[in-house]
Amino acid sequence: MRRKEQPRLALLLLGLLSLGWTGAQPSSPSTVPTLPLRPEVSPAADTLGDPIFPGLGQAGLDVRHYDVSLTVERPGTPELYGSVTLTLSSTRPLAEIRLDFLGLAVSAVRWNNRAAPYRVDAAAQKLSVTPPAPLLPGQEARLTVVYGGRPGVILDPGFGTPVQLGWQSVLAADGRVGANFTLSEPHGTHTFLPSNDHPSDKATFTTRLTVPQGFTAAASGVEGPVTERGGTRTFVFTQAQPIPTYVLGLHVNRFERVTAPAVPVGVGGATVARRDYFPVGTPPNVRAVYDRTGEALRVLSEWFGPYPFGACGVALVTPRLPALETATLSTIPPNLNTERTAVHELAHQWFGNDVSPATWADVWLNEGFATYSDVLWTEAQGGDGQAVAARWYDTLVRGGSRPLVATREEQLFDRSAYQRGALAVHALRAAVGDAAFRAFLRAYTARFSGGTVSTPEFLAFARAQTGERGEAALRLWVESPTLPPLPVVAGR
Repeated sequence: MRRKEQPRLALLLLGLLSLGWTGAQPSSPSTVPTLPLRPEVSPAADTLGDPIFPGLGQAGLDVRHYDVSLTVERPGTPELYGSVTLTLSSTRPLAEIRLDFLGLAVSAVRWNNRAAPYRVDAAAQKLSVTPPAPLLPGQEARLTVVYGGRPGVILDPGFGTPVQLGWQSVLAADGRVGANFTLSEPHGTHTFLPSNDHPSDKATFTTRLTVPQGFTAAASGVEGPVTERGGTRTFVFTQAQPIPTYVLGLHVNRFERVTAPAVPVGVGGATVARRDYFPVGTPPNVRAVYDRTGEALRVLSEWFGPYPFGACGVALVTPRLPALETATLSTIPPNLNTERTAVHELAHQWFGNDVSPATWADVWLNEGFATYSDVLWTEAQGGDGQAVAARWYDTLVRGGSRPLVATREEQLFDRSAYQRGALAVHALRAAVGDAAFRAFLRAYTARFSGGTVSTPEFLAFARAQTGERGEAALRLWVESPTLPPLPVVAGR
């Protein structure tokens, strides 16, 4: 995710209203709950116990795949209807399945294609399903949920009250042309999709989006055939590599889909499909920002290793919001429509989407590496990467910093997560030199590809790969209560 310096709320609201922002506002508090980020947690909740969001997920549950079918009848309005079939396994016996879920009305639940009892707890943001027998380790089951209506509302910690996470709705002033998209970090996905909504439980996705004729849908993954029937179009996307739920990207708009030549930087030498989605009427100078995506893919893959997914591109949205590294298809708003943002979100495809944080306390591992891509891209263009690092350092001197592991939700996307995190990466490079640094990056992404990593695991891996010198450089930046000295990379 890329955010500008935190804007004043009044200015943000004015900008959103001027763009026709509607959000998925509830018709009444009794039908769609509007709740803060942190759901209620009972002592018997058996959640994953995340240090920032302890109510998320279910311990022992492993969702391997989501097969999602959603219909948007009137783009720009909040309503959606559909179903999801989750392929489940477990690491311990589970007599009840407790999915994160908020807002939408459930009309049917099936366990291995048979009706199953269920209940919804809005305060805990859970959908609980009782299978006919406990789900045991080594078994696999399919849980189908049919649902629809208006998604729930979870408020974003960085911007305050009316800006929400999850399913977004934008309606033009004339009320006729609208758009929908997802912006879910850290855990807005369960407002529109019953899920184990925590980055530690990654899964693959098949997504089918049915929209009216004249509209285009896009989602994370590689696009399949488009079918047309009865005035609708159904778009299918397959995300074959596991990703965390918060980076599932969905878009519905009057898009122009622009393709570019495939780039041969994928895993095992495979090519990466290039496609961007621009709202009809997007000016040429805005589109031109993304002309160098192929070059950025090549530059970053030289440092990070092969690009981990089968497709790469952006989808532009109109509200002034954070950019988000939605998998294979970064979501970019107009206030962040820059080359630097595009490169930052592209770097997240490795750091965050493919190598994911074990808990939300470890989110600096996403943002620090993605922010550091600015140094690598600047140097690839002949610029001064050390000067970029020095500017980050000056910002932290003026504004203060903290140890990198987050202890509360307000720290998830602060300057330290981004800039101090990036300087920790720079310190490792300064300590071990470019050759060892490049080898470390490629070994790190290869080792944890498709999985998760905690800060202690990261430091242990750094020690194994770069020795005591590399680990010490990193640990100082991770743990010191004060700001360490500015690291200087030789020759930069």
